[in-house]
Amino acid sequence: MGATVISPTYLSAYLLLLCLVCSLKEGYAKGRRATVAESHHLEHSHTIQVSSLLPSSICSPATKVLDKKSSLQVVHKHGPCSQLYHHDKANIPTHAEILLQDVARVKSIHSKLAKSLGSTKVDQTDAANIPAKDGSVVGSGNYVVTVGLGTPKKDLTLIFDTGSDITWTQCQPCVGTCYKQQDPVFAPSLSSTYSNISCSSTTCNSLASATGNTPGCSSSACVYGIQYGDSSFSVGIFAKEKLTLTSTDVFDDFLFGCGQNNQGLFGGAAGLIGLGRDKLSLPSQTASKYKKYFSYCLPSSASSTGFLSFGYGGVSKFVKFTTLTTLSQGASFYGIDIVGISVGGKKLPISASVFTAGGAIIDSGTVITRLPPTAYTALSSEFRKLMSRYPKAQPLSILDTCYDFTKFSSVSVPKISIFFSGGVEVPIAAKGILYVNAISQVCLAFAGNTDDTEVGIFGNTQQKTLQVVYDGVGGKLGFATGGCT
Repeated sequence: MGATVISPTYLSAYLLLLCLVCSLKEGYAKGRRATVAESHHLEHSHTIQVSSLLPSSICSPATKVLDKKSSLQVVHKHGPCSQLYHHDKANIPTHAEILLQDVARVKSIHSKLAKSLGSTKVDQTDAANIPAKDGSVVGSGNYVVTVGLGTPKKDLTLIFDTGSDITWTQCQPCVGTCYKQQDPVFAPSLSSTYSNISCSSTTCNSLASATGNTPGCSSSACVYGIQYGDSSFSVGIFAKEKLTLTSTDVFDDFLFGCGQNNQGLFGGAAGLIGLGRDKLSLPSQTASKYKKYFSYCLPSSASSTGFLSFGYGGVSKFVKFTTLTTLSQGASFYGIDIVGISVGGKKLPISASVFTAGGAIIDSGTVITRLPPTAYTALSSEFRKLMSRYPKAQPLSILDTCYDFTKFSSVSVPKISIFFSGGVEVPIAAKGILYVNAISQVCLAFAGNTDDTEVGIFGNTQQKTLQVVYDGVGGKLGFATGGCT
């Protein structure tokens, strides 16, 4: 039987069909790869409307409100939800000034943790002798709450600070100077529940660990003094008074500083609430009721609201806990173990030893998260790679990875997660990744320390919208996403 002869015309048509099938297969594979890549990109990035990056001059309270009695509203002191904003609009600092204050705060934290605290005698009329290098961290935090003090109760707007221990407010009479505040200055003479602490009492001596300074004595009254890293200070009488957090949460004999000589960058706030770990902090003094358990949520922007809550109620059921650590020189700080970072869904190849070299803390008053330089370089490099389509902008102070979004209506920003010990991944909200000076200068809101042995700091920009839960008795720190808007 003879071989079948295929005509040249049929053969060329067959080959053409074969090429077409191969081409379609390759096109399908390419399309599939592109679809998978696009799907991965969408899954691991935030799409942000550029117009939403600009601050609003109108207060839009959070839609998510805690139905909880032991809860206070948290607002940004320079935003439209704060009375301080309307009181002192002309003196709101620029972003460059805020970042400069942040540098001072971080330097003071590093200084405090680098060596043992010195002890200096306090003189009521001379605050200049309190050494800033051994003082507490800068008192000019961003977020404020309103509490009641005295009988009858006087409402006071105070900065809340997890990096400080002693609570204080400005008091009449001002023996030295008092800075300008929005609320009337507290007058102890008008309260029926106020009393001084004696300078011979053990309670007076407990000030040394909370302030870094040995207390003084004035007409048998205990004198406290605290100076912050930016040379702000408060000096006055250590006293006890009725503290009203909410209508159902009232504490008699709350120990606080009645400041009669005060100066600093407190932005019109009447003083400061110390949420640290010392026995004089608010969580320690209210431990019989709340068991050193509190949580807060910092709003997504200065034109929204968050909360500060005490006790177990209202905590998200999705909270994940990591272990709190204690740094040898900074028992007041809440130590944490950062173990990794991911950008755009990719875990960065950073050795665990980079994070353990200096350790880390969480701090409500530090604005920008500080990372070991080795970790920051890896983060910045990957972020820049994924943001290569956008034009770069000039650095802003300590922030060196900045972009100009003026020609875009929306932008795609890679997601970032921080990993803590115990397998806890904390996704950072879109508003926590960027720091906006102007649409033409939007920066990655992280910075590097000077070297890997300096303590890392998980700052408040990255904490936005997270419910952050402090379990002082259990020695745990928890995070849940979507705590407030």
